[in-house]
Amino acid sequence: MMFHIQNTIVSLDVLEQCFCCDLDACKGACCIEGDAGAPLTADEEKAINDCLKDILPLLTKQAQQHIVENGIAYNDPTGERVTQILNGKDCVFSRTDNEGWCYCAIEKAQKEGKIAVKKPVSCALYPIRLSEHPTFTAVEYHRWDICHSARKCGKKLHLPLYKFLKEPLIRRFGQEWYDELCLTAEEWHKQQNQ
Repeated sequence: MMFHIQNTIVSLDVLEQCFCCDLDACKGACCIEGDAGAPLTADEEKAINDCLKDILPLLTKQAQQHIVENGIAYNDPTGERVTQILNGKDCVFSRTDNEGWCYCAIEKAQKEGKIAVKKPVSCALYPIRLSEHPTFTAVEYHRWDICHSARKCGKKLHLPLYKFLKEPLIRRFGQEWYDELCLTAEEWHKQQNQ
């Protein structure tokens, strides 16, 4: 089932699935697993390139070299711009600390006040994935085994995915859209409880 909200089509899973990242369990594995980088908008790619000199020192030597030789993004098999990856899976902007925790160098630089740019909204929205169509954007839940602990944690907290991702959803679609999403979710749950 899907819901039409402004110029988007939202899957029922976004309203019904519970989710809360459990970084103690996964240690940020979504940044270093997979077969493609994170989707980037043209504006995000430009913004990251504009402050790259402040991000590069936070990256591994291998990542720095890869970016110097190939840039920060490439076209994936579908033609979408995504961040470069290393070893066929690791985002070039990911780092792993001494305790095995993965973090985003863009986010670290932003939080430390070195840059104003935030990490790509596609990263902030995960496990929501967006796909652009001529007349709408599809907003869908992507189920991945590495997020098992996040689903378990979300269920324990009774935290729906759309509430867990409130900030990045507002960042991407705006407050008015998010408010409409919340109303839709409330109405849906009322109907199910009748």
